Amino acid sequence: MKKIYFTWLLMLTSIMLTAQVKSPEQFLGYATGSRYTPHFNVVNYCKYLATAAPDMVKVEQYGLTNEGRPLLLVFVASRENSARLEQVRANNLRLAGTSGDKAAPDENAPVIVWLSYNVHGNETSSSEAAMLTLFELVNPSNTKTKDFLKNTVVVVDPCVNPDGRDRYVNWFNSVVGKQANPVPFTREHIEPWPGGRPNHYYFDLNRDWAWQTQVESRQRMAVYNKWLPQVHVDFHEQGFNEPYYFAPAAEPFHEVITPWQREFQTLIGRNNARYFDQNGWLFFTKERFDLFYPSYGDTYPIYKGAIGMTYEQGGHSRGGAAVINEDGDTLTLWDRLHHHYTTGMSTIEASADHASRLVQEFKKYYDKARSNPPGEFKAWLLKADESDRLKRLRELLERNNIEYSFVSGGSFTGLNYFSNKNETTKAENGDVVVNMNQSNSNLIKVLFERTSKLSDSATYDITAWSLPFVYGINTYGLNAYVTSGSKTEPNVRFAKPLTTPPVAYAIKWSGVSSVRFLAELLKRKVKVRYAEQPFVAAGEHFEKGTLIVTRTSNNIPDSKLTEIIDEASRKADQIYYPVGSGFVEKGFDLGSDRVRMLKAPRVVLLAGDGISSLGMGEIWHYFDEVIGYPLNVVWVNNLNKDVLKETDVLIMPDGGYSSFGKPTHDMLKEWVSSGGRLVALESAVAALARNEWGIKLKDGEKKEDEKKDDKKDDYALLRKYENRERDYLPNFNPGSIFKVEMDNSHPLAFGYDSTYFTLKQDDNIYDFFKEGLGWNVGVIKKSAQVSGFVGFKLRDRLKDGLLFGVQDQGGGAVIYLADNPVFRSFWENGKLLLANAVFMVGQ
Repeated sequence: MKKIYFTWLLMLTSIMLTAQVKSPEQFLGYATGSRYTPHFNVVNYCKYLATAAPDMVKVEQYGLTNEGRPLLLVFVASRENSARLEQVRANNLRLAGTSGDKAAPDENAPVIVWLSYNVHGNETSSSEAAMLTLFELVNPSNTKTKDFLKNTVVVVDPCVNPDGRDRYVNWFNSVVGKQANPVPFTREHIEPWPGGRPNHYYFDLNRDWAWQTQVESRQRMAVYNKWLPQVHVDFHEQGFNEPYYFAPAAEPFHEVITPWQREFQTLIGRNNARYFDQNGWLFFTKERFDLFYPSYGDTYPIYKGAIGMTYEQGGHSRGGAAVINEDGDTLTLWDRLHHHYTTGMSTIEASADHASRLVQEFKKYYDKARSNPPGEFKAWLLKADESDRLKRLRELLERNNIEYSFVSGGSFTGLNYFSNKNETTKAENGDVVVNMNQSNSNLIKVLFERTSKLSDSATYDITAWSLPFVYGINTYGLNAYVTSGSKTEPNVRFAKPLTTPPVAYAIKWSGVSSVRFLAELLKRKVKVRYAEQPFVAAGEHFEKGTLIVTRTSNNIPDSKLTEIIDEASRKADQIYYPVGSGFVEKGFDLGSDRVRMLKAPRVVLLAGDGISSLGMGEIWHYFDEVIGYPLNVVWVNNLNKDVLKETDVLIMPDGGYSSFGKPTHDMLKEWVSSGGRLVALESAVAALARNEWGIKLKDGEKKEDEKKDDKKDDYALLRKYENRERDYLPNFNPGSIFKVEMDNSHPLAFGYDSTYFTLKQDDNIYDFFKEGLGWNVGVIKKSAQVSGFVGFKLRDRLKDGLLFGVQDQGGGAVIYLADNPVFRSFWENGKLLLANAVFMVGQ
């Protein structure tokens, strides 16, 4: 009797607490949509709900941002499902075949709907909508949502990008008046550089789902892959003159997307439309936002078996708290968040109505992935080399729960990705095989396919990302599964330590780990040399660029120097080789002038107006997080002779540099002639070309026979107005892979073989330097396109030209990187190229 009484009392207390749940307006003290909520109060409200409705709401902090803000998930479920939340999660992984246990899955389990808000920090209405959505899910007076939760677990990430959100919200709250000004040209509608869209390092987190280069993405995806929802929605905003967009998505759809995934997108769209029609709100579907690039918040969940969707509300950073659009209507923050709230609830409703089918189709998706995987290959053989590239690719596979094994023997015949020919190769120690008969075979196909099938070339992002080219790993597509693999990593061969102090230590220059090793040594004031030519010492072959630390010149006791080398080796995860004599077996001795001293460079990176925040952020992140080397970030308007006096390497990231007049260019030329090294990337190279630095854009003028051919097609000029948005495609290059021929005798290409694969996203290509005027280090020759879409009018232009080059000017050098070698930090094979530009060239 006593036990029954306490149970009844507990239930009564729970009901009373739930009945007193405060709305966002009651909790925050201002009307919903009247102002922006700083992230800490979004967090406070989520935590409050977990205490106000503890039997329905659970909050999990899954990580921290770079700036120390918490990343949260809020789980909302019926009392029954909330009490067994871990069982729901474990069962869901059994449905996908990724749980690791033998228990049979329950196909009558609740459907899991995951809603992600505010991945772009200045698309701020969505976090406000998240709070309203959470409240209504637990609001005692909302009986409709209680019905939804009978067979649905809702997971809410209220703010994927807290650092970006607060950058925008804090700025906006500092400039808005007592009343929001809706006039779009006023200052509260024009946010300053870099804007709130990206995270701390100015990365677009909506392009990082698969690559997980950012701390927010890695922490989020670790928990996402422990749940694998059946439905995922990514809430965004677009320009304030646009109406609302929701699924179904636009073509191209990737070919692995199933008929059911297409069907349910349409079903969801119709349900959303029903509510929008009732309110007289405008919307559009099937336009602009496609399902192809694998690293979005809609496509990645799709390739993980979910119904993935993007919802786009008009507003964005220029929306402010109220803005007058081109129709003369005033769009308010309340309007924007209420539209997001409506589609969120509509999605939960449709998912609840079709919960059983969603769960069954989810299981079928993974069953088929294992039993009948898609694509032309059954497996991929990835060849190991002395670099860390395969190790870094293995880490990416692990982050995405993709299984692989090691294979050390046998011969295999398959398509060589680099030569595009069927060849036979022997497996060697350290080689890796990825078989397709596993749960994530759809994602594997998407990430590894040499050429993706495009149903429509008008796509929203890059069209090529094949991992063998991204990492520079020689790969073979195989027509049969490999059953001889082992999960155990083979032992790595380390150099044998010498019994006496060595004359020098050698570190092979082969990848990011080598660069991290160098950075650690330079930060510890160790003097480092590098070899201009290959050599053999103690029976070991060392290629060009090998780092050499000698006892000579380093006024450090032997034991301390060894300790520093050991610590740097562990930190960089890179081995080193003690060398017993300066007399080498082949090549130039360690005392030769072909072994050059490497000075620790003082590096400046430009930032500010006229510079791409994304391009700048990629380089900032590279120095801070990838290689760990100090960097001075300088506002572009503060660049002057005093700054240049303290600079060895100046990096110009992607940007137009319209503020650089002749005096600035003259100042930079004088600095380069005096020994400075200027590294220009992407459109910064074009900016230098326009200002007579000695590099020239390849002449785009047509030859006479081409002009004659155009004469025959004069009728082609009679364009249709309805096709105006597609007429740019013949001159369009959204992002495709090209083969680059490398002069690896030049320091800019140390650590590479004779080829490199670049991601080209524009039509910029430069004339070859004539003899004596510069070094043509990386060039495109004929038929160089490997993968992705390129408009037919660009194909002939993108050949026989320069992409990576160096000009020696006076005592310094200008390094041209016309394509971005560290694009989104996922283009792994380019990271050594940037290091060469900074540390090797001109030393």
